[in-house]
Amino acid sequence: MLNNQIKASIIETLSFTLQQDTELISYEPCGGGSINEAYVLHTTTGNFFIKLNNSIQYPEMFLLEAEGLNLLSSQNIIKTPNVIAFNTTTDTAFIILEYIKEVTKSSDFWFDFGLRLASLHKTSSNLFGLEKTNYIGSIKQCNDQYNTWTDFFAICRIEYLFKQATNKGLLSLNLHKSIDKLFQLLDEIFQKEPASLVHGDLWSGNFMINTDEQPVLIDPAVYFGHREMDIAMSRLFGGFNQTFYEAYTEAYPLDNGWMERVDICNLYPLLVHVLLFGQQYANEVTRILRKF
Repeated sequence: MLNNQIKASIIETLSFTLQQDTELISYEPCGGGSINEAYVLHTTTGNFFIKLNNSIQYPEMFLLEAEGLNLLSSQNIIKTPNVIAFNTTTDTAFIILEYIKEVTKSSDFWFDFGLRLASLHKTSSNLFGLEKTNYIGSIKQCNDQYNTWTDFFAICRIEYLFKQATNKGLLSLNLHKSIDKLFQLLDEIFQKEPASLVHGDLWSGNFMINTDEQPVLIDPAVYFGHREMDIAMSRLFGGFNQTFYEAYTEAYPLDNGWMERVDICNLYPLLVHVLLFGQQYANEVTRILRKF
């Protein structure tokens, strides 16, 4: 529930941002994940989506989310919710976004989504990473910039989280031998590609379908990386139609052997899940690493 102080801050923020007096008519809870409260706000100036969390525990999370959404949106390829405003009270942060009314997927949705993601991935950078750290879920995401994908992947995606997991006793230190072997093979495993702008957390819960029947990306963990990271993540928990992959590969063919790299790419989101949820994902990480 929203207390009176937070409601007042929300209305003040909306009124200032929209340059229009705004009143809250009602609000209703909706899914916000494991760390956020989320609501649909019904106001005199329209409907909005809001997420709130602890600003002390998750500093700058919504600022960084806004920057990620704006980076994706600025490519004019795939829609994201417009960022209306974000603010912080004493210990609560919130972000107010455009309210997206969802509709049922049309027969053309998956093909269109695949084409748009392929086009987004053609947005490139000279460096792998990003200028600042952001979040994937509630985990700080290391985005230190490197000249090569293999260095970035090894240091910022695997080693960075593996250390955290072993320090918490969630993974065995013995797996480091397998990780070292994997790192030695990375230049052979991954073919060289330019750094692509990726969503970074592309599972089926992180896109919506708007009333124009277009995909809308939400909750990004953006960086410039290997595009197969998005493709692999989309396969980790399912929910993506085969037509999506066919359209993607028609527009931007994947390198030979990409299916064999899916498990390696998914070590990163699996390590994130180890830190968030524990043993069931630790077993899957161990299974993949034992191949090396």
